[in-house]
Amino acid sequence: MTALAAPAAAPFRAATGRLLVAGIILSSLTEAVAGTLLALGRADIIGDTSATPDEFAWLDVGYTAFKFIGFAFAPWLLTRIDPRRSLLVATLAMGAACAGAASTAELDFLIVLRMVQGIAGATLLISGQAILFWNFPAARQPILQAMFAMGSVVAPATAAPLFEGWLVDNHDWRWIFFAILPLSLGAAGLLLIADPTPARPAPPRRLDWVGLLGLGMALSCVTYVLTQGSRWDWFEASRIGWMTAVAAAGLLLFAVRQYRVGSAGILDPSAFRTADFAFAFFVSFIAGAALFGSGFVIPAFAVSVLGFTPTEAGALLLPSGGCFLATLLLAAWLMQARGVPPVATVPFGILSIMTAMWMLSGSNGQSGAADMMPAVLLRGFGLGFLFLSIMLIAFGKLPPASVAFGIGIFNIGRQLGGLIGVAALQTSIDDGMVHNQAVLGAAIHAGSPALAERIGATTDLLVSRGVEASVAAKAATAMVGRAVGGQGAVIVFDTAFTLVALLFVFGAPCILAFKILLAKTMGKPKSFPAEARS
Repeated sequence: MTALAAPAAAPFRAATGRLLVAGIILSSLTEAVAGTLLALGRADIIGDTSATPDEFAWLDVGYTAFKFIGFAFAPWLLTRIDPRRSLLVATLAMGAACAGAASTAELDFLIVLRMVQGIAGATLLISGQAILFWNFPAARQPILQAMFAMGSVVAPATAAPLFEGWLVDNHDWRWIFFAILPLSLGAAGLLLIADPTPARPAPPRRLDWVGLLGLGMALSCVTYVLTQGSRWDWFEASRIGWMTAVAAAGLLLFAVRQYRVGSAGILDPSAFRTADFAFAFFVSFIAGAALFGSGFVIPAFAVSVLGFTPTEAGALLLPSGGCFLATLLLAAWLMQARGVPPVATVPFGILSIMTAMWMLSGSNGQSGAADMMPAVLLRGFGLGFLFLSIMLIAFGKLPPASVAFGIGIFNIGRQLGGLIGVAALQTSIDDGMVHNQAVLGAAIHAGSPALAERIGATTDLLVSRGVEASVAAKAATAMVGRAVGGQGAVIVFDTAFTLVALLFVFGAPCILAFKILLAKTMGKPKSFPAEARS
């Protein structure tokens, strides 16, 4: 079996060890809910805050940008304070920020609170996963990482949208924030009861403020460009050009600083000396694009084309979560009990997701949840095999001092890949809508026999039901226009599903080529067995 995780530490008592794991999972759920709530509560929040769509966008940009900063900052923090204390403070900060957000409709204050939620969410994710690798034996890592993925990957991709959609439909968007508070308090209670975590494996480091500033500038501006680029037609707007220039300047500052200070920088690049981590980091871009991209386009299709309510759109993904969870546990059992190497399940994950997206590309305006369910379930099956394998490959052979930095870098890669994937799909949808309307509108012009026949038949139907002839003619024309627009939307979303499938068609050979290149240039990586990591 491939060597997996972390340092052998003083063993936990079984009961408190379980409490610690439960606290970590519950803590990760707070980030899962906070990170996805804007998707389905957008219209309600805009109405209550009297914000324009562009002003509302800063709620998402602020959260994501500070989450990136948290991924870079948290590994350094874990060299200075106890990991459990870091996790506890971040969890309570998340709860407090969400409680504050639930009690205000002031947009500026909400943006600040979203920034706090972003950095707190990143810190609790890094701290929680690092604790699992540092304080539990290698033999138990597959099941532990599968359980961690339940909160950090499965919940935001499947369960959270249903929960949030139900709250938006039946109550108020503020209840989503309120719901995070008991999760936060429950996680904090479990963490306080659990045994203290052993000493940090990495020596204390000085904070590289210059590197953090440069990286923060770059990632914040990249976040704005990727999330708002399609809205402003990319570089047709000067603000996108300026943001790109600032991002490039920040990246240059970070790169120069990192080159000068090496492993003492805000990010420790030593993790890339391990071939498995370098490979997993490369794959994380594609996996992130697949996870976030498919998670964006499936609910968008259900709401925009099929007319689902937020609750129904969330319910569409819930069975996928069950399949995702079952596959995670199956993969963990295969790796932990049967000694299957993590890389063995990666092809099954890629093939399953690719096939699921290809199946969804045949959807139409009359499709229902039952028609989409086989593909949605297959997507969950593929994600379960893919993500657990990538995490174990990435961190399984890292030395203890590099684990937290590796987790931070890996999450930056996955989040960035997700932003790129969603931005590409959003641009494809926006441009496709305009193009299809123009093409279909040109084909259906005044004087067209087919158009006249369709409008006439619809008018006769409305008249037969008691509508006045003049009103019926106008209504029939409007109905035909909506039908044309709906068909254009179907074509656009089917194209988006196909693009996600093609991501793997072209990405799989790149992954294989990168793996071969690493094997030739880096050779066999060193293994850091658990008994050597005390």
